[in-house]
Amino acid sequence: MACDFIETVTLDGRRQYILAVIEHATRHVRVLGTTAHPTAGWVVQAVKNLVMDLEDASCRVRYLIRDRDGKFPTRMEEILADAGIQTVLTGIRMPRMNAITERWVQSCRRELLDRCLLWNERHLRHALREYERFYNRHRAPALAQAAPLRAVPDPITDPERIADLNIRRRDRLGGVLHEYSHAA
Repeated sequence: MACDFIETVTLDGRRQYILAVIEHATRHVRVLGTTAHPTAGWVVQAVKNLVMDLEDASCRVRYLIRDRDGKFPTRMEEILADAGIQTVLTGIRMPRMNAITERWVQSCRRELLDRCLLWNERHLRHALREYERFYNRHRAPALAQAAPLRAVPDPITDPERIADLNIRRRDRLGGVLHEYSHAA
């Protein structure tokens, strides 16, 4: 698993910090929260919530990769160590050491943050919930075209079915995100 902060500015002029984690094996993303002031207490509570979520999902994590950002308090490593998760720090100015998270950050920026006018923190949280749901259930990152929480669809081999595909599109976030599915 790996984590990182994303920084963005809402239309009300406030700088917001988004904390997100991604599982390396499945590419399952969890947005832990957003705040204008990422204090040590806020980060610690987000990490405690993450550990409880991982336990509830029976998800076994051995390592958490993160950068050396000053927003990560030392108490965070203690909480992770108590849960059996070892923290791995990346090198200074070496984003490739956390490449999977950095790639997700780029996707989030390109597909959501750069395309939406986000009014305030509440609107940002709503947009991030929708994007997280979209990413985990519908978007097909390069894992054999399976979204993290969806199995690979069965291939269509019948030529008649290929010629008569009926695809439905569902827009999310006012048309910023698009979900496609076969009509029943």
